[in-house]
Amino acid sequence: MGDDSEWMKLSIDQKCEHKVWKARLNGYEEALKLFQRIEDEKSPEWGKYLGLIKKFVTDSNAVAQLKGLEAALAFIENAHVAGKTTGEVVSGVVTKVFNQPKARAKELGTDICLMYIEIEKAEVVQDELLKGLDNKNPKIVVACIEALRKALSEFGSKIVTLKPVVKILSKQFESREKAVRDEAKLLAVEIYKWIRDALRPPLQNINSVQLKELEEEWVKLPSSPPKQTRFLRSQQDLKAKFEQQQAIGGEQSDVAAVDAYELLEAVEILSKMPKDFYEKIEAKKWQERKEALEAVEALTKNPKLENGDYGDLVRALKKVVGKDANVMLVSVAAKCLAGLATGLRKKFGTYAGQVVPTILEKFKEKKPQVVQALQEAIDAIFLTTTLQNLSEDILAVMDNKNPSIKQQASLFLARSFRHCTQATLPKSVLKPLCAALIKQVNDSAPEVRDAAFEALGTAMKVVGEKAVNPFLADLDKLKLDKVRICRRIKGGKRPLARINSNQQKLPGGKKGGGKGVDKKPAAKAPPPAAEAPHKSSAPPRKTQSAASKAEVSEELAAGVLPASCIQQLDSANWKERLASMEEFQRAVETMDTAVMPCQALVRMLAKKPGWKETNFQVMQMKLHIVALICRRGQFSKTSASVVLDGLVDKVGDVKCGGNAKEGLTAIGEACSLPWTAEQVVSMVFAQKNPKNQAETLNWLANAMKEFGFAGINVKGFINNVKTALGATNPAVRTAAITLLGVMYLYMGAPLRMFFEDEKPALLSQIDAEFEKMQGQSPPAPMRFTKKATAAEEEGDEGEEQEEDGGGQDIMDLLPRTDISDKITSNLVSKIEDKNWKIRKEGLDETAAIISEAKFITANIGGELPLALKGRLGDSNKILVQQTLTILQQLATAMGPGLKQHVKALGISIVTVLGDSKPNVRTAAMTTLQAWVEQTGMKEWLEGEDLSEELKRENPFLRQEMLGWLAEKLPNMRTVPGDLMLCVPHLYTCLEDRNGDVRKKAQEALPTFMMHLGYDKMSKATGKLKPSSKDQVLAMLEKARAVMPAKLAAPAKTGGGKSSAEHIIFTYVYLSSAASRSQPTEHIGSLALPHKLWYCVLSQGAAGKKPAAKSQKDEEDKSGPIFILFPNAKEQRIKEEKQLKVILKWNFITPRDEYVEQLKTQMSTCFAKWLQDELFHFDFQRHVKAIGVMIERLESESEATISCLDLILKWFTLRFFDTNTTVLMKVLEYLKLLFAMLNRENYHLTEYEANSFAPYLILKVGESKDVVRKDVRAILAMLCKVYPASKVFPFLMDGTKSKNSKQRAECLEELGCLIEGYGMNVCQPTPAKSLKEIAVHIGDRDTSVRNAALNTVVAVYNVCGDQVYKLIGNLSEKDMSMLEERIKRSAKKAPPAPAKQSAPERSQREPPANPNATFLRKPAQEDPNKLNHARQNAQHTESSHPSIPKEFQLDLDMIEMDQSRVCELPDLVQHKLDELLEPIMIPEPKMRAVSPHFDDLHNSTASTINFVISQVASGDINTSIQALAQIDEVLRQEDKAEVMSGHIDQFLIATFMQLRLIYSTHMADDRLDKKDIIKLYSCIIGNMLSLFSMESLAREASMGVLKDLMHGLITLMLDGRVEDIEDGQQVIRSVNLLVIRVLEKSDQTNMISALLVLLQDSLVTTAGPPMFSELVMKCLWRMIRFLPETINSINLDRILLDVHNFMKVFPKEKLKQLKSDVPHRTLKTLLHTLCKLTGAKILDHLSMIENRNESELEAHLRRVVKHSGNLSGLKSDRGNEKTGLRTEDRMSKAKVSDILSEIFKKIGSKENTKEGLTELYEYKQKYSDADLEPFLKNTSQFFQSYVERGLRVIESEREGKARIQTSAGTAGLIPQHGVDSSLSSNNEELKPAVYYERLKILRQRQGLENTSRPQQRPPISSLLSSKPSVASSTDMLHSKLSQLKESRELYQQEHNAHSHSPTHAHTRSASPAANLDDLKKRLERIKSNRQ
Repeated sequence: MGDDSEWMKLSIDQKCEHKVWKARLNGYEEALKLFQRIEDEKSPEWGKYLGLIKKFVTDSNAVAQLKGLEAALAFIENAHVAGKTTGEVVSGVVTKVFNQPKARAKELGTDICLMYIEIEKAEVVQDELLKGLDNKNPKIVVACIEALRKALSEFGSKIVTLKPVVKILSKQFESREKAVRDEAKLLAVEIYKWIRDALRPPLQNINSVQLKELEEEWVKLPSSPPKQTRFLRSQQDLKAKFEQQQAIGGEQSDVAAVDAYELLEAVEILSKMPKDFYEKIEAKKWQERKEALEAVEALTKNPKLENGDYGDLVRALKKVVGKDANVMLVSVAAKCLAGLATGLRKKFGTYAGQVVPTILEKFKEKKPQVVQALQEAIDAIFLTTTLQNLSEDILAVMDNKNPSIKQQASLFLARSFRHCTQATLPKSVLKPLCAALIKQVNDSAPEVRDAAFEALGTAMKVVGEKAVNPFLADLDKLKLDKVRICRRIKGGKRPLARINSNQQKLPGGKKGGGKGVDKKPAAKAPPPAAEAPHKSSAPPRKTQSAASKAEVSEELAAGVLPASCIQQLDSANWKERLASMEEFQRAVETMDTAVMPCQALVRMLAKKPGWKETNFQVMQMKLHIVALICRRGQFSKTSASVVLDGLVDKVGDVKCGGNAKEGLTAIGEACSLPWTAEQVVSMVFAQKNPKNQAETLNWLANAMKEFGFAGINVKGFINNVKTALGATNPAVRTAAITLLGVMYLYMGAPLRMFFEDEKPALLSQIDAEFEKMQGQSPPAPMRFTKKATAAEEEGDEGEEQEEDGGGQDIMDLLPRTDISDKITSNLVSKIEDKNWKIRKEGLDETAAIISEAKFITANIGGELPLALKGRLGDSNKILVQQTLTILQQLATAMGPGLKQHVKALGISIVTVLGDSKPNVRTAAMTTLQAWVEQTGMKEWLEGEDLSEELKRENPFLRQEMLGWLAEKLPNMRTVPGDLMLCVPHLYTCLEDRNGDVRKKAQEALPTFMMHLGYDKMSKATGKLKPSSKDQVLAMLEKARAVMPAKLAAPAKTGGGKSSAEHIIFTYVYLSSAASRSQPTEHIGSLALPHKLWYCVLSQGAAGKKPAAKSQKDEEDKSGPIFILFPNAKEQRIKEEKQLKVILKWNFITPRDEYVEQLKTQMSTCFAKWLQDELFHFDFQRHVKAIGVMIERLESESEATISCLDLILKWFTLRFFDTNTTVLMKVLEYLKLLFAMLNRENYHLTEYEANSFAPYLILKVGESKDVVRKDVRAILAMLCKVYPASKVFPFLMDGTKSKNSKQRAECLEELGCLIEGYGMNVCQPTPAKSLKEIAVHIGDRDTSVRNAALNTVVAVYNVCGDQVYKLIGNLSEKDMSMLEERIKRSAKKAPPAPAKQSAPERSQREPPANPNATFLRKPAQEDPNKLNHARQNAQHTESSHPSIPKEFQLDLDMIEMDQSRVCELPDLVQHKLDELLEPIMIPEPKMRAVSPHFDDLHNSTASTINFVISQVASGDINTSIQALAQIDEVLRQEDKAEVMSGHIDQFLIATFMQLRLIYSTHMADDRLDKKDIIKLYSCIIGNMLSLFSMESLAREASMGVLKDLMHGLITLMLDGRVEDIEDGQQVIRSVNLLVIRVLEKSDQTNMISALLVLLQDSLVTTAGPPMFSELVMKCLWRMIRFLPETINSINLDRILLDVHNFMKVFPKEKLKQLKSDVPHRTLKTLLHTLCKLTGAKILDHLSMIENRNESELEAHLRRVVKHSGNLSGLKSDRGNEKTGLRTEDRMSKAKVSDILSEIFKKIGSKENTKEGLTELYEYKQKYSDADLEPFLKNTSQFFQSYVERGLRVIESEREGKARIQTSAGTAGLIPQHGVDSSLSSNNEELKPAVYYERLKILRQRQGLENTSRPQQRPPISSLLSSKPSVASSTDMLHSKLSQLKESRELYQQEHNAHSHSPTHAHTRSASPAANLDDLKKRLERIKSNRQ
């Protein structure tokens, strides 16, 4: 007992593990009580026992084990964590419990297994029990089978998976133990209860006695299906429902039908085929072929086959079926195909398309056994694919001449229809098939007719009469009744496979019940009971003679018409005939419509003289009566055929034509327009009468508009239309083109494809007609076919469907070419060749065949797909890509027919997604998308193919595939169940090693879940490892939260079209992003995203529906439509720049990714409902949304601007829609939007403009005038909010379009821009732009030619004859056209505006051509208005009138709104009258020029670009203002860096202006030369400012420097300038500027530029002789700088330029020149370089190709060798002393350089002191130095300044007291400082003061290196290179006074005075007499500047 007492003290769990069995027993008992006591299933107590439960059930002591089993059962039932123990516990039960002798133990073991199943662990339990069946102990086997049986009996076949059980069942029947066999029998009976006959095939192989016993047992079973009696924990609601049903006594039957096929094991047969099969099958002896086939037949009898590559086998069998002469072998091969199709099921679908055409063709065989085998084969094949995939092949044989083929095709259709449902037999498939069957209904062979009737009857049975009736409109009543009878008789039975009348019963297909068929004589027609005796719409079977018809007609007519009427019908007297017609008409009008014998009546009308009637009155009556009969009676097609001939004959008659057309229309109403049209058109083109032809086509065009386009068979009369287009009579051609226009309304662009081959002239007429129609929507039909309306009494739904069907069919109407005959075996063998080049050749040929055919049928031969599939795995990646390109081509060419190739070819594209090369993957994805576009996704998801691909462990394949599925799945309404097969692999991907795969898998998870549901997916985790499972479940929970709402199917509720539409329009697809952000609303127990409530509500009571909806809408739409987020736009711009968003907004046509990206971006700042409307599939919603945006434009202008980029992007998408209504609304909004932006003074950012302008310009080529007009208006407005110079490049791109209208319009618009803004808008340069524009003068299209000529004329009006230089070389023809146009425009134009008088000029309009298409309004009509406007706008900066308003800034606005992008302020208006007036506060004024300059850097770019573009303007004043603005920037050093990046652009504009002055202005006598000098001064001043800043100067590129130097040297040598007053001064300034440019530019660029310039000047001798000399002087100067700059220059580049120079001028050639200076210059350069670098220079020849051949290398080697320590310069100097004049010049230059260097320093404000010091020292050193030449041209003041300076230094050096130097140093404070210092005291100013100022300015000579913004000189101070003479005084005066004027004007505005600027100078306060002459001058300048 002592032992007992020990373990008694232990805890329960310790007892359970004790060594002593009693302790364990006690522990188990206590544990059982504990387990029953714990109420909380999640209590931590359970965790203690997790590891012990297995020990409970496997206890070695039988007594303890029993108690342990009870405790374990209690644990499993109550513990939440019990599931974790399933595997180990059930395994323990199987091995340690089921072998126990005690029945109780087994019972408890079974209960434990069942309890585990109840807690959702069925799969694990089943696996363990199935493992138990392999145990050697039969007791265990029996117990396991029994447990399985009980589980199945209680839980049913949904919980217990039967496939693995059935798989092992037959094995148990072979057991030696009777107990096992008996238990297996019981299990088989239980299984049979659940799946019935599906169990038979798997058990076919057991012992026949056992099978017989089973059969007996099965027969005894009740027929009612079994019920689930025990439920899983998750099925408790089902349990409640079941109990409720039991109480009511209802039946519960949810047993899913199980497919026997699923339970079978697949057999692999390919490896078991005879090795010599492929040789034998080709053998000549039929016996050998038979052997081979029989071997395969035996293998194909296996009911389920393993998937594999059966392509070769199928091809071999197909060949036998198609070509073998032995019919016995044909039937064996057919049986093999049937076996393959049955065994492979969907996997055989790949091969179906190859085999079906062959089988159908083979139906020409008469032998019954062959036909039967073929039928079985084709039926089995049908089950592996869809009717849609086979329809092309079936339709192809429906027109076959062989009746057997037609009959069997129809019978096959009838059998196929039985397997279809309404969903799988859509109208798009049914329509063409019905059309073909209707033709067969009228076939001469009775068996063909019967088969067609049967097929139509079956179709009617399957999809319902209502769906088929529209296609049967052409059948008369008799035949329609027969179809209906067939529907009743045949509907449920297997098909009639009748071959001959004596044929026995044949099985219609291999599967399914009821294989036999009735042997009914199908030809027997039902009695036409329903037909009224008078109605003869269908002639009886026996053909009647015409005579008997006439007799019958007369009898019937006599019954309803007066006798006199009939007698007088053929009277010779026309009046009697007329009277007879009147009686006839009255009779018809009063006749009862039900008994009207229409056919008899029309036959009477046709009776002699009939349609040959000569009297037009009688004829008119006749035709009118025909229309009357049609409208009132039951008019059939037979009746119509009696009269149509006569009507068509009279259509063109002047008097009777109207009545004839009325008759035709009436027949259209009675017999349907499609039929009537086809008959009429074929009849009229059988005649030769052009009048009739033209009028018939006109009637048809009109009829189409009245009836609509539904059902029209375009193919039926397209050939006749082509005939008409080729007619000689113009009326017929015109009518045909009009008809095409109407057809285009309905068909759109595809119609044109029928006429691609027409002559270009005709094609352009057709295009013109189509363009007229573009965008118009077809009118609603006004007339309807009577039959159709009768058949559709339920509403318009049928018609609506018909119409959208019509839309679908347009692709079917395209003339498709069958290219299968071109795909020869030779081509296929090429594609499969071993040599890649031959393979490539084969692919090239294939591509050529496809592109030549344009549109192809789905039949491309059976071998091509397999050959292409092989190439997708080619080792040569180039061929893989080429194959992908061919497959894209194929997709476009084949259209929807591509579906049947998805399995054969499409899946292989998916495989390529796993390629390691990104470009191959990208190509594969593009191809895949192209295929899916044509086929839809359903075909791809069916079957195991995709899951097999996903199974491959290729990270690339997985991530691409998952990304693709995640994109496509959300847009699908339903998916095939096979998608579930991908789920296990998806879970594997969630844990893939590759991060990208994991990420893509997580993204795909919600999209899978939206279709499969959370429950299914969580259940699928059961097979995962526990650790994986927990992770995956956590991810599933996350995915559940963001799962997109499933697309609701358009509800098919009653109430006709409106309610259906209502629901369709209200379903909303919520993207995952949207559903994340959108709260759900709870209504009752349902939680739906609130938009989806529309669906729920709309299906409620019809009456409440609209109210509920509108109320909901109102609630929704009251808030703001745009949500304002600060800086959101800037963030988006930043993201796009940094490529954070995946796609830049740049495309040819928008792909789905762009739309999705935009949606995501919009979701944050657009109201949810507005976004839904904007992305709705219905265009009317777009119109509505734009309407709302228009309403809110003003009230939400700020928010609109904050979302402007997104709004513009959405509108660019609309430009790609074809709907005109939307387009017009879009343009209306855009006009209002740009007007608002203009009012708000908003400037588009480049990001906004780039994502909108190019797409707007696409629409400028629209065919409709109204659209083009609007687009042009928007472009004009665009230029107000975005610089015209930046709009210009977009338009230039537009001129490259293929659309001639677009090219023309863009050219016109370019002309307008040049007229409105001058030449400076031309970007990048006028020359380049104009060359491109001039190219269009030779365009084929007249409108483009005219537009190009007009644009060039506009340029001519701006810049005169210079245009000829700018446009480059034109052909003679183009040039003569241009000259002619310029002459004409000169005649039309009023006197040129260049000769304006001064007051006129003050208007300051931009230079304008009076013929301008449009002009921007000048900003200043009169000064008072201007001032008034300025005050209103509170501008802080005046805007110069000639700068368009859109480029000025409202600085107050900017101050108020810092977030708005800040643009470069307009710095133009400097009116410097302050020079004549004291200034109070100079500092703030200086800042006020550009207060917000630093706000945002990038914003200035567009303004700078614009201002720079103005520099090159043809108008002098515009240019001066632009230069003044730029100078304003350059003067303030802290602002100057904004010019960085624009230097080349600015310099280009500058030298263009220099060229313009040189070539145009200087030659123009009308211009005031002072204006030219003023312009020169501005240019030079600007350049000096620029080149004083080294950082900016170094940005100038080599090419630009070359052109600049060319311009400056040309100017220095221009004699005309010297002759002008102040010209000398300009030349001196240029001289100084050149030195500055040489010093400050990048030295490498400079030397290169000079070398190239020298080379050019030596090559062209046309220039001035001094030119090359000056270039060389510059080069010498550069050589002198080399010692300092040698380390910073790029020697390689310079040596390359020298090499190029020496190539053009070898040593010999150089020596032949007149002067030897070039030769010496070059030598000096090279010597200097050698001296400075030594032998290293030879390492710098890297850029020279073939350096061994270079003369340069040889030269350098010599120099390096000789130089030693001799300097190259010395030897050069030695040369110079040979008595040449040049040498003197050079040595003088040296001295003058030193001195000019010193004087330059004196002139600069920082270095003035240093300069004076150096001059002092120089004089000390060279006391005899002659300063006279430097001082003689300067003013007295400058000389005295220098002398004073020198004296000061001298006295300083001698230690004397300082002399006041205010004039020396302080005197150099720039203008503003001077102003304040000199004018602050309000005393009257003396002329001396002005002279003092001038003196200071002269001292500085325009050489600035300032550091503070306040110390920049104004532009005018930078004028001369030498101290100025008196003439320059005037110039400086004028400059200063101009600057002063602008400042004064600014002050005026600041003080809100409204003085007219014209009188500004009256405020100047200087009455001094000696100022008079200055004043006059100022006056003149001001009036000019106005």
